[in-house]
Parts: sequence; structure tokens; C-alpha cells
Amino acid sequence: MRIVVKVGTSTLSHPTGRMNIRRVEALCKVLSDVKNAGHEVILVSSGAIGMGVGKLSLKERPTDIPTKQAAAAVGQCELMYTYDRLFGEYNHTVAQLLVTGDDVEDDARRAHFHNTLYRLLELGALPVINENDTIATDEIVIGDNDTLSAIVARTVKADLLVLLSDIDGLYTADPKKGEGAELIPVVEAVTPEIEALAGGHGSSLGTGGMVTKLRAAGIAGAAGIDMVIANGENPALLYDILDGKPVGTRFIGERKARS
Repeated sequence: MRIVVKVGTSTLSHPTGRMNIRRVEALCKVLSDVKNAGHEVILVSSGAIGMGVGKLSLKERPTDIPTKQAAAAVGQCELMYTYDRLFGEYNHTVAQLLVTGDDVEDDARRAHFHNTLYRLLELGALPVINENDTIATDEIVIGDNDTLSAIVARTVKADLLVLLSDIDGLYTADPKKGEGAELIPVVEAVTPEIEALAGGHGSSLGTGGMVTKLRAAGIAGAAGIDMVIANGENPALLYDILDGKPVGTRFIGERKARS
């Protein structure tokens, strides 16, 4: 299988913004094992700005673009150093790709992005992709890594997209606001009724939320790709997801898109 895994800031870091070392180590160990089993893995990783916030000892996530870009520049170094070291322990080579909106919207640049990704997979590398927050502006921004991961999955014709977040999946109501919310195990189509279940943004260190995850499900689904939302607190859940066991919420891709 060819799998795209997106991991959110809330999964990678503590509320302080500092890296959650134990969880990142577990994630890299599981992804390495999945790769050892013969699967192709692409990691779309958030966390650059959030970790930069922690490393720069900022009190909160910045709202102005220059400070966001500065935090991303600092945090991206820590992220890739950590991934290179941890995946290297399991004899896997990582490759960093930082993209902007132009890289997926412009025909020529999209072709280069596509060719580079495929060649990296052919060479056995594990691509780690993030939006290039250090140079992106409002005009060229993709906006969130949920959407980016779906675009990547569509680009490489992935078999599965997994979004690891701080929530177990899609619920009938906001589980953080009271009792009675039930997990929806399978979504056949992203209908207006499903979209109405989405809340606002996610953690204070990240940019995502259920709205962006449903947008990603729509992009992946239209390309015939299943997408799973699961809790990244336990990365070992990836084993069950790959075995087809009921974990989180699975969005079923349009099968006609595969024909």
C-alpha cells in the first residue's frame, strides 16, 4: 500500500509547544515498521510553527506573518533534525519537501512536485512534507496540512490517507462540550449534514479543525481514496487501521474514481 499519514501539531507537541518526545519516538518507530512491511509511506507533518513558539519561548502562537515565519524557520530545524535522527535509527532515509500553494496550483511546478515525490518513493526514501510557512503569504498559502495531505494523497494516487489528531474521529456533536456525542465509524459521503457537524479550529498551536479535515476527506474521496481520522495519542493504532479494523472515522472514497 501507499499511505499518506498526516500528523498534527497537537500530536507532536505538549501544550507548551515543546516536542512530545515519547510520542514522536513512537510515531517514527511505527512508521518505520510499516515501511519495513513493504508499504510506501509519506509523512505530512505539522508542528514547525508550534515548536518554534516553544523554542523561542513565546507566550502564544503569533498572529502576524513575520513572527509566524520566524517561528516556522526555528521549529522546522528541530522537526527535521528529530525525524532524521529517529528514522535513521531504523535505517530509513528521510527527505524534506516544503511546498507552497504555487507548487500545487501551477502546472509546471506541480509536475516537478509530482516527479520528485515519485522518485523519492522509488529510491526508498520517506518524504516528510510541510507547507513552507517561512515564505508563504496569504496569496500563495495552502492554509493547513489537512488539505495539503489530501492534495499529496491525490498526487501520488495513495491507497489510504490517515489524519492523526487530538480527537478520536468525527462525532455527532462536540465531545468536548458535554455528554451524548457519539463517534461516527464510517462516512460514505461528505454531505451538507456531515459538514454541519464540524466545529471550529483545533488546538491553539495548530491551524486545523474538523472543518479542514472534512475538506480533506472531500478531496481524497473524489480521488477514490479512503481517509481515516484517528487519535494520534497512540500511533500504534496505525497497525489496526492498515488491517482494516474499525478505528476512528473512515471516509469512503468514490470507487468510480479508481476505474
